[in-house]
Amino acid sequence: MGKVLDSVRRARPLLGTLVDITATGGKHDQLERAIESAFNVVEHVHRLMSYHEPDSDVSRLNRANGSTPIVVHEWTYAVLQTALEIERQSKGAFNTAVAPVLEGLGLLPQTTERSVPYDDRTPQHAVELLSGNRARLQASGSTIDLGGIAKGFAVDQAVRSLRAHRARGGLVNAGGDMLGFGPDAHVVAIRDPRDPLRLMTQTRLRNAALASSGRAFEPTVSRQTSHCAIIDPGAREPVTAVRGATVRAASCTIADALTKVVMIAGRAASEVLDHYGASALFVTDSGEVLATADWQDVRPLAA
Repeated sequence: MGKVLDSVRRARPLLGTLVDITATGGKHDQLERAIESAFNVVEHVHRLMSYHEPDSDVSRLNRANGSTPIVVHEWTYAVLQTALEIERQSKGAFNTAVAPVLEGLGLLPQTTERSVPYDDRTPQHAVELLSGNRARLQASGSTIDLGGIAKGFAVDQAVRSLRAHRARGGLVNAGGDMLGFGPDAHVVAIRDPRDPLRLMTQTRLRNAALASSGRAFEPTVSRQTSHCAIIDPGAREPVTAVRGATVRAASCTIADALTKVVMIAGRAASEVLDHYGASALFVTDSGEVLATADWQDVRPLAA
């Protein structure tokens, strides 16, 4: 019989980041199988929703160019449903149809099959969902990217896999998008988006998700942020009003997507946060640190 351990922890490079998985409350071989299954789930989400993989559901939808519905995996369909719901709730602040802008900035590979002027208005409700897990693009020439929500979904699915393999607790962390479950709380440090080499605060995470977004930062080049991959759909330009945002929600899918809403809308995101029972901590471009009234268990760290 295997030895009972408190915890097994493994990490792998996936989803363009480092995915760190901890499983607790079982025998060593059981927890190893649980973690292996969770990594397989993350890889599967990547294959389905990557903008870069030519056979992904996202690439197939973009190539079809709205001409005919495409049958997608049930997970992709679920993510598209959630993305469209958040788009409606946020009045378009969250929008998957910003891919052409990201292409123009060199942050996504150029699509060769079509050419869309980057100053065109970003379409609302870019995807039409049909019965039988079928989907198609609403506007000819548009493309979508699920990079603003798929990583959170992968974290949620990884945790479901851990639970299915009878892990009693654990944490899945995909580059700062994380979900903790079980009886133990996880202390999470939040970096300062004004200087990501510095920790700004910390919080305790228990049976909840946390996700963070911010402007890109390259400390070996400059202390200034640049090449922001979060696009304001209305302006069709990278966000500038908020430097970084952290959202706590019941699921990582929701937390991941809502960080983009907060980055774009700032204080005006309070209504959509309330709708999802989420809380947020964010730093404005002027350096002001703001938080929703229901943000709990935050303790500033010493400078």
